[in-house]
Formats: sequence, structure tokens, C-alpha cells
Amino acid sequence: MSSYKSVFSTDLFAGQTIIVTGGGSGIGRCTAHELAALGAHVVLVGRSAEKLENVKAEIIADGGSASAKPCDIRDEAAVIATIDAVIAERGRIDGLVNNAGGQYRSPLRSISTKGFEAVVRNNLTGGFIFMREAYNRWMADHGGAIVNIIADIWGGWPDMGHSGAARGGMLTLSETAACEWAAAGVRVNTVAPGGIASSGFDAYPPEVTPKILDFMNVVPMKRFGTESEVSAAIVFLLSPAAAYITGSCMRVDGGTPNVRNNWKLEPAQRNAAFNGFHRAVTPEVLKGR
Repeated sequence: MSSYKSVFSTDLFAGQTIIVTGGGSGIGRCTAHELAALGAHVVLVGRSAEKLENVKAEIIADGGSASAKPCDIRDEAAVIATIDAVIAERGRIDGLVNNAGGQYRSPLRSISTKGFEAVVRNNLTGGFIFMREAYNRWMADHGGAIVNIIADIWGGWPDMGHSGAARGGMLTLSETAACEWAAAGVRVNTVAPGGIASSGFDAYPPEVTPKILDFMNVVPMKRFGTESEVSAAIVFLLSPAAAYITGSCMRVDGGTPNVRNNWKLEPAQRNAAFNGFHRAVTPEVLKGR
């Protein structure tokens, strides 16, 4: 098995402990692999113990260091217990990647109050609990870096209004935390992925497939992004090179929000994807396309 081909120095995070929520699949799995390849001990957090153990085994097989902590980020007591366990076992928390989340496709008129609140708790409240407890229990006295994953929410998100509202909330929450926590040496930024070819594509029902495949037509670069391209943005924001960056949002979306009705997109050239993840798997919905 080959190793992760990161653009960063292999000892960038040597001796550090970094938590990655949603680390059992998709962008979280890729980011965990890259951080481990750069010397970090990665704490994988998620609801599925089996998925976390699989990624942990992959990282260890590749020569990295990782541990798995099954936890529902929406459960305050579970989050507190998880963070306390990490501090007890590792003696530090240097970084937090708030990546866990999820949603389902539905127009606003069909979203129940219960469903709306569930998505908001998954994509906003859970992330808030995790970053607050990481700050209060460690980072307030030692510093650190937090990267919250949001989405391509600019201009609204039809059929995903509940998730768009939650991700927009996470953006402004991060901007607030960046100001309040700067004095403690804690940086807080967001990364907003656009259409990224990851396992999340396969979570949608078959009737959504045509919309997924048509998405490339509204991307100036005329392709999907890779998990590695998102991971690289996360890693940069966690790194010392981003020491003067806080309260910012890094878009990884191929320029999608910049498209205007008065501009016809042309076939794109010379924009090959970066894929440093040696264990990347093409989503089923894209195979053979």
C-alpha cells in the first residue's frame, strides 16, 4: 500500500493530538489520514464504532497513530466524556475538525419541525457543543485551532433549507468564536466544500442521481472536487502557516458561487484534480461516468 501524498511536510503535526468528527467516512476519513501522515495522533469521532475502527485500522496499517471514540455529537454528556477521555489519554488537544453532519433533500414546505430541528442539531448544535467543550476543557488554557466544515450555502440552498440554515449558523458562530477566543490563542475558521466526490453522494436516493450528475454543468471548472482538495484546506488552516488567519472561510468549490446568468460557461481545460489520498474510493453514483 502506498502512502498519503500530502503537499505538506511530513512532520508538520508531530506530537499533536487532533480530533476529527465524522471521521469514519468521506472528507473526515480523508482528513484523518492526511493528518496522521503528517505526524498527528488522530482521534476519530462518530456514531458508527465499526466505521471508526475500520479507519483506525487503515491509519495504523499505513504507519500512523489513531484512536476511535464512538460519540453522538448531539449528546452533550457524550461529548464531554469523549473530550475528557482524550485529555486523560493524550494529555492535550491541539486541533478540532468539526466535520460530522448530514441532511436529507426536501423542499421547505415538506420539512417537519422535528426534521428541521434534527438537521440543525446535527449540523450546528452538535458542532457548537464540541467546540465549546474543547475550548473550556483544554484550549482556553493552552491554545489551539478549530476548523468547522460548512457547505456551499451562498445565495440559499433550495431543497436543503434546513441544512443551509444550520451551516450558515455555523459560519457566523465560527466568526464569533474567532473574536471571543483569539486572546486565548485559539483560531477558528471554516471550510466550505462545494460538489465533492465522496461517499456522501451514495447516501442520497436514486432519484437524486440526475441532479448530482448535472451539477458539473454549473461549475466553472466543470468537475467535482476531491476529498484531498478539501483536506488540504483543512490542514492548512490547522497549520502554523495560518497563524494570522481566524474567522475566515475557505471555499473549495471550483468557483461555483461565481456563476452568473449573463455568463455562459465554456468547456474547462488544464484543471486536473489533486488527489493525494491513496485510499480514496470513487462513489458508486460516479463509477463509469
